[in-house]
Amino acid sequence: MKNWWKVLAAVLLLYTVVMGLLGPAPRLPILNETIRNLYFHVPMWFGMTIILTASAVNSARYLYKPSYRLDVLAYESAQTGILMAVLGLATGSLWARFTWGTWWTSDPRLNGAAIAVLIYGAYLVLRSSITDEQQSARIGAVYNIFAYCAAIPLLFILPRLTDSLHPGAGGNPGFSKYDLDNNMRLVFYPAIIGWTLLGVWITQVAVRFTLVKHKLYEKQLA
Repeated sequence: MKNWWKVLAAVLLLYTVVMGLLGPAPRLPILNETIRNLYFHVPMWFGMTIILTASAVNSARYLYKPSYRLDVLAYESAQTGILMAVLGLATGSLWARFTWGTWWTSDPRLNGAAIAVLIYGAYLVLRSSITDEQQSARIGAVYNIFAYCAAIPLLFILPRLTDSLHPGAGGNPGFSKYDLDNNMRLVFYPAIIGWTLLGVWITQVAVRFTLVKHKLYEKQLA
C-alpha cells in the first residue's frame, strides 16, 4: 500500500484535533486551556523546519545537477513551508493574545520568525519576477539556500542568546522541562508526525500538479 502514510497522516491529525480539544490537559496559571495550542502551534513549526530543509536540499541538488523536477520540488516545498510558517505565526499570535494580553510584542523569537517568513516571501517574489525559466530556477536555488541559512539562526539560535517571553528561549524554559506531562506527550508527539506528513502530502500534490501541467504545456508546443 503506497499511500499508507497518507492514511497515517489523516488518523494522526484526527487524533490530534479530538484529543487536543477534548483530552486532559494540566491546569496552569495564565495558560489555562490555551496550553492545548501546543498541539498545533509547535508541531507546525517542526513540520515547517523539516519541509524547508528538504527544499534547501533540493535546491542544492539542482545546482549540482539541474533538472526541472528538482526545481519544482524545491519551489513547492518552500511554498508549503511558508504556508506552515504563516499558520504557526497565526496560532502563536492567538496564543499570545490570551497569555500575554497582546497579539504581538517586540520579542526576539517573534521578530525573528517574522523576518524569516519575509525572507522566504521574497523568494516567491523573486521567482515570479524572472521570466526566463532556467535563470529563475538557478537564481531561486541560490536564494533559497541563503534563505534557509538565514532563517535557522533567526528561529533557533539568536533568540536563545537574549531574554525572551517565549518558552525555550533566553533562559525561559520550554514546556517539556516543567509541564509537558505524559498525557500531553501522547498527543504532542503524534501531532508532530501528523502535521509534518500533512506538509509532505500538500507538497506532493502541488509537485504532481505542476509536473502534469508542464507536460501538457510541452505537448501543446510539440
